[in-house]
Amino acid sequence: MKGLILAGGSGTRLRPITHTGAKQLVPVANTPILFYALQHMADAGIREVGIIVGDTADEIRTAVSDGSRWGLEITYLPQEAPLGLAHAVLIARDFLGDDEFVMYLGDNLLRDGIVPFVEGFGAAQRSEARAAAQILLAPVPDPQRFGVAELGPDGSVVSLVEKPEVPPSDLALVGVYLFDATIHEAVRAIDPSARGELEITDAIQWLIDQGHRVRHEVLAGWWLDTGKLTPLLEANRLLLEIVEPSNAGKVDEGSQLDGRVEVAEGAEITRSVIRGPVVIGANTKITDSYIGPFTSVDRDCEVVHSELEHSIVLAGSRIDNVPRVIDSLIGRDAVVSRSHRRPRANRFLVGDHCQVDLDS
Repeated sequence: MKGLILAGGSGTRLRPITHTGAKQLVPVANTPILFYALQHMADAGIREVGIIVGDTADEIRTAVSDGSRWGLEITYLPQEAPLGLAHAVLIARDFLGDDEFVMYLGDNLLRDGIVPFVEGFGAAQRSEARAAAQILLAPVPDPQRFGVAELGPDGSVVSLVEKPEVPPSDLALVGVYLFDATIHEAVRAIDPSARGELEITDAIQWLIDQGHRVRHEVLAGWWLDTGKLTPLLEANRLLLEIVEPSNAGKVDEGSQLDGRVEVAEGAEITRSVIRGPVVIGANTKITDSYIGPFTSVDRDCEVVHSELEHSIVLAGSRIDNVPRVIDSLIGRDAVVSRSHRRPRANRFLVGDHCQVDLDS
């Protein structure tokens, strides 16, 4: 079985961060989102992985390289424009051959990975219950925002509807799909949707209409599409909840680490309180500050006379003399500062290389 990861999207919902970087490389708990997908592929025993790339191809190639750190062999597959998930399958035809494969959206996060789903699909393929595809479903409170599955009385998948006004169920399609080679016929048979894209839901519906079996499994653990700020912060919170305390940095006697706090090598904590779950990246300096729960501060940052909580700070940034930064995403090499402290909460979405002076 091979893997196909989609990392070509432009990430418009996370601008301005994604004006200067790939959304799939925004870190969650100080690890790029895309790296979780790669690890899940490796955990499932997959070794050959194709990555669909677009405008941010060079950045993704630099971050992932040849994939050897995960024991993977990476092939990069350029896509000239984001023309739909089924289009990604179409352009990956030569790489995929006739092998079964997992398609994984590069900005999705699954708590429990994909091992049980890959094993379930493999078992089905070795039995009389062979299927052309397997989809993952999750109950959601707002199914009209997603592709939604309609199940028949016997529990089989009857139809898929993209963002329906009147959803036939509350079961949304999760961004992980498993296919056999039949999908290649399906993606060639469908027409672009009203938005000009080849929809994977249309391709799977074609399989159903042609009499092919489509399996489904309902996700037990959490799943998040991290394409917006709120779910990105929620993903950070959920992953930090499983952080194990560790300290490879320097923490002076005037500082306090409470709960699950991970301090990376080279980090320095001076006269500060860190209340977990929190991760502090390599060579980051925290001075006279408070870092509250569900915060990740990446490598080479500096936080001075400031308070952070429920936030993500990307590499190389500085926060100086800013009280109560909450629910925020601070881009790479950004500076947020003020010379006069005022007791109020601040919420930010700051792009890479920006400077925010709160006194101006």
